[in-house]
Amino acid sequence: MEKLKIAVRYGADAVFIGGQEFGLRSNADNFSLEEMREGVQFAERYKARIYVTTNIIAHNENMEGLKEYLKGIEAAGVHGIIVADPLIIETCKQAAPKLEIHLSTQQSLSNWKAVQFWKEEGLERVVLARETSHEEIKEMKENVDIEIETFIHGAMCIAYSGRCVLSNHMTARDSNRGGCCQSCRWDYDLMKQRDSEADKNVFPTQSAPFAMSPKDLNLLHSIPKMCDIGIDSLKIEGRMKSIHYVATVVSVYRQVIDAYCEDPDNFTIKEEWVRELAKCANRDTASAFYEGVPSFEEQMYGKDNGIRKTNYVFAGMVIDFDMETNTATIQQRNLFKVGDKIEFFGPEIGGFSQRVAAIWDENEQQIDKANHPLQIVKIKVDRPVYPYNMMRRENH
Repeated sequence: MEKLKIAVRYGADAVFIGGQEFGLRSNADNFSLEEMREGVQFAERYKARIYVTTNIIAHNENMEGLKEYLKGIEAAGVHGIIVADPLIIETCKQAAPKLEIHLSTQQSLSNWKAVQFWKEEGLERVVLARETSHEEIKEMKENVDIEIETFIHGAMCIAYSGRCVLSNHMTARDSNRGGCCQSCRWDYDLMKQRDSEADKNVFPTQSAPFAMSPKDLNLLHSIPKMCDIGIDSLKIEGRMKSIHYVATVVSVYRQVIDAYCEDPDNFTIKEEWVRELAKCANRDTASAFYEGVPSFEEQMYGKDNGIRKTNYVFAGMVIDFDMETNTATIQQRNLFKVGDKIEFFGPEIGGFSQRVAAIWDENEQQIDKANHPLQIVKIKVDRPVYPYNMMRRENH
C-alpha cells in the first residue's frame, strides 16, 4: 500500500498491483480485497486507476475460487485486470464484466496479427512482450486500433518474456505461477566437457563468474519516439523495489513525458534526469530490444553480476514540517548523522541539498545520529518540505 500511494503521489496515472491469488509475485506483500478497495479509493482522489495482475499460467488446481476472486476485485472498484491465461479471460467476461481485460506480457505478444486476434476477443489493451522493437510496435499501432502498453524501466528476464523454468528446475519454485527465484542472476561456473577427461572450468578460478543476467531496462531516451507512435501506456516494473526507487523513477519519467508533450519541437533530455535515475539504480541499464536486437553488451558480466552501489542512500521520509521553525519531522529509513550531506526531493519541491546541522529525537533530546529503524527525528531544513518527500544521504 505504501508503494501504491508513493507511485500515485509522484505522478503515476495508474498502478498495477498483485492480489493474494493468481498473480506472479507470490513473495511480495500482496493486496487483500479490502486493501484493494482502500487503494482504489486513494487513487481516485488523484484521478489514477488501479489494475490487478491475475497473470499466472493456470494449472487445473488453480481454477478453484477464480470466479469469486474476480467478483471480489470488481466489487473493490478496480479498473481492470492484467491476464495471460484464456481461462481467466473467459471467466472474467462472465463473472466480472465491468473489469477491463488487459493481456499480460506473459503472452509474449510480438506481432500485429496476434494483437488483432486479442482485440477480436474483446480485450481493451495488450501489454507487449519485452522483446518488441520500436518498428514492430509502430506497425502494430498502424494496423490495429487497440491500446498498447509497453515496459520502459525495470528488471529484464533472460528468457523470452518470463517463459523460463530455471527456477522450477533448481528450486522447485514455479516461475510462471509466481515463484521465480531469479536463477539467471546467480553466479555460475562454465564447464567444458570432454569424453576423455574430467570436466574443465573454461575460466580460471580467479576470474569473474560466468553470468547470463541481462542489464535492467532503461528507455528514458526513447520516450519521445514512444509518444510519437502513440503508445498508450508506459510501464515501470517496481513491485519488489523500495519506495525510494518507485518515487525516483516515477517522478523522472513523469517529468520527461510532460516536458515532451508540452513542447516536442524544443525538447531535449536533461542531464539532471539521467543523474536522478542513477541515484536509485543498483544494476547497470540498457535499452534492451526497443532500439534493436541487443548484443552481449546488454548482459551482465563480472563480479556480483553487475550489482553496484549508488552514491546515495535512501535515508528518510518527511512526515511533517513546521513552517515557523523550519523543522522537518523525518521517519528514518537508513542511518544518517550530523554533518552528512543530504538531499530532499518530491513533487512539490523539485530537489535541494544541505548538511545535517543537528538532530533531535522524539523527546527533543539532541543526538548525533539516527540509527534505529523507522526512528522519528527532527532536523532543521533550508527550504520548506512536505509529507512524503524523500530524503537521501550521500554515501561516505
